[in-house]
Amino acid sequence: MTDTVALVVAAGRGHRFGGPLPKQYQSLAGVPLLRHCLLRLAGHPRIEAVRVVIHPDDRPLYDEAAAGLDLLPPCAGGGERQDSVRLGLESLKTLDGGAPRRVLIHDGARPFPGRALLDRLLDALDGHEGAIPALPVTDTLKRGRAGPAGEAVCGETVPRDGLWRAQTPQAFGFAAIEAAHRATAGQALTDDAAIAERAGLTVALVAGDEENFKVTTQDDLERAARRLAEPGEAQIRRETRSGNGFDVHRFGPGDHVMLCGVPVAHGQGLLGHSDADVGLHSLTDALLGAIGAGDIGQHFPPTDPKWKGADSAAFLAHAAGLLAARGGRVVNLDVTLICERPKVGPHREAMRRRIAEILGLALERVSVKATTTEGLGFTGRREGIAAQATVSVELPSEGIPTDGAS
Repeated sequence: MTDTVALVVAAGRGHRFGGPLPKQYQSLAGVPLLRHCLLRLAGHPRIEAVRVVIHPDDRPLYDEAAAGLDLLPPCAGGGERQDSVRLGLESLKTLDGGAPRRVLIHDGARPFPGRALLDRLLDALDGHEGAIPALPVTDTLKRGRAGPAGEAVCGETVPRDGLWRAQTPQAFGFAAIEAAHRATAGQALTDDAAIAERAGLTVALVAGDEENFKVTTQDDLERAARRLAEPGEAQIRRETRSGNGFDVHRFGPGDHVMLCGVPVAHGQGLLGHSDADVGLHSLTDALLGAIGAGDIGQHFPPTDPKWKGADSAAFLAHAAGLLAARGGRVVNLDVTLICERPKVGPHREAMRRRIAEILGLALERVSVKATTTEGLGFTGRREGIAAQATVSVELPSEGIPTDGAS
């Protein structure tokens, strides 16, 4: 039997955080946020295995975040956190040798579970059915109420004696917490300790850690980046790469063409399995090339009916997600459209804005140009449109530390 498994919940969508990716896959010091906690959990000598609960749509992002780590295969989560934890616990029952004796349940958006904190939790399980890290509430608490104009005003003071701020990981005997989750399915309790309490389990409080904070906003992500930049933290070297893409589509029946995500009126359309956007296709190939991830046809085969008429913005967003999952970012990009007609100039700024929106870039990092071939070749004969793109990206060139002694 496996003694101790860490179950990391990372199936959320992070709507409050914003950005093109769920927050657990946003870049922190050059690698996905999720990878930071996975390294610390997998590197702890008393944790024998780690499993991550993910959203099914995030498998490519997860694979990039967990690349090279010795983890159990991920499992799919549910609609709510409580559902995801329950499904993760159920999946651990099928491990070779059976369910583990103990489990640590951690939020993937907390990147810094320190080794000493993990030791405190595991030690506490020797005498209790569960244990959670917590910090005493030191600020004065006020209950808010609605003012005359609907604004929030100060209500009564709430006594803070005996109040604690709970963190994760939360540690439990496996059989007890798995049974508690089954018994409380659908009740939407706020954390695993609440589920344990509902089942009558005794849960110990151990000293938490201020550095074990949850990344909920962009400000939190910046705080985490500052922590990693402190003296004593290993720094990550970064490298710049470039990628090139080229695409061609011929004209066919239609009344407009899609160019760099913008519909442009024209007496013909472009033929293709998707929306035939040569600009976004060349840009997608350039991004994939920069990270050595093949080409657009490998990720979105033209033989697959799923992509019939698809918006090519999805292709570019996918490539950007793979880059972000490797801790990379786009430095700048340049797209050149090659055609006699339609005229690109009147739509150039709209195209730049659309690309910047898809990739989450500042407009100044996006260039769109157009040229003709002076009547030569298939574009000169107005048989179709070609595009080429160049992208520069920045990527980490090595991993991050696995200790974290707090």
